[in-house]
Amino acid sequence: MSLPPPVLLFDVMSTLVYDPYALEEPAFFGTSRERLQELKDPSAWIDFELGRIDEAEFFQSFFLDRRAFDYGGLRQCFIEGYRWLEGMRELLADLRGASVEIHALSNYPPWYHLIEAKLKLSRYLKWSFVSCNTGMRKPQSEAYQAAARALQRPPQDCLFIDDRQSNCRAAEAVGMPALLFSDADSLRKRLESRDLL
Repeated sequence: MSLPPPVLLFDVMSTLVYDPYALEEPAFFGTSRERLQELKDPSAWIDFELGRIDEAEFFQSFFLDRRAFDYGGLRQCFIEGYRWLEGMRELLADLRGASVEIHALSNYPPWYHLIEAKLKLSRYLKWSFVSCNTGMRKPQSEAYQAAARALQRPPQDCLFIDDRQSNCRAAEAVGMPALLFSDADSLRKRLESRDLL
């Protein structure tokens, strides 16, 4: 009897979807990424991702000095920046066509709803494990273990895909195979080698 295919757990930002954080956000404020990092409260985004604060609290705590800015403008900046990475929508469509089960395992705030509204990722995957809902962020080991438990599969029966080596290593540390993402073509070849396509 053949084994069932693994459940795929995809990171979203910089794996499936372009992240406006590095370029568009600093451009919105008219400064460099490095200077913006010096001005920002480093805990604000993490708290937003973990669901500890809502959007209004995130905006209010964005800068260390709590300065006001165009909140709606920044939100729109992100919305306009969201787009599929080249080849990834087609790859997910082919995986779904092959009846592979796919879930998101993502560090992200409730803004994932903005991504969904624009790009409709739910046509290909379930937004099952987003940090603002689970209260856990990668590379925390429990983020992977809790996802496997929720799927009623042992970690080794899942396959995690992420663009960050640290997140992939953390998955492997709990027994979950992982693939480091670089581009759609190379990922497709690796999934084909596992008979998933």
